[in-house]
Amino acid sequence: MAPHAKFYWNELMTDDVEKAKAFYSAVLGWTFSEMPMEGGRSYYVAMLGDEPVAGLMDKTDIVPPYVPPHWFGYISVDDVDARVALLEAKGGQVVRPPFDIEGVGRIAIVADATGAPLGLMTAFDE
Repeated sequence: MAPHAKFYWNELMTDDVEKAKAFYSAVLGWTFSEMPMEGGRSYYVAMLGDEPVAGLMDKTDIVPPYVPPHWFGYISVDDVDARVALLEAKGGQVVRPPFDIEGVGRIAIVADATGAPLGLMTAFDE
């Protein structure tokens, strides 16, 4: 698990996954591994050699269409549920309550006190 309070993962939410994959492959040398998701969707893990470095996914039906393609960051925390409660007490908002992703970790999608969105994540022990 990443140390508490450090950015742990970043993912690109885009309307054109294939174009993004071609771009980052050419510019950064990333390769991509496809992970099937529920509902027939796919998540693409960007790899730098053997190391996973980021994720890419189609944002269609996940965020409103007026939201442009963007990078989204996740911060590693010691306890997602406790940190979400503290976030709410300090003026943040919960966008999506904590949930588990099998083999990955427990995640919450939140907004800080200024309205900036981010993810909080506690990775499952490997």
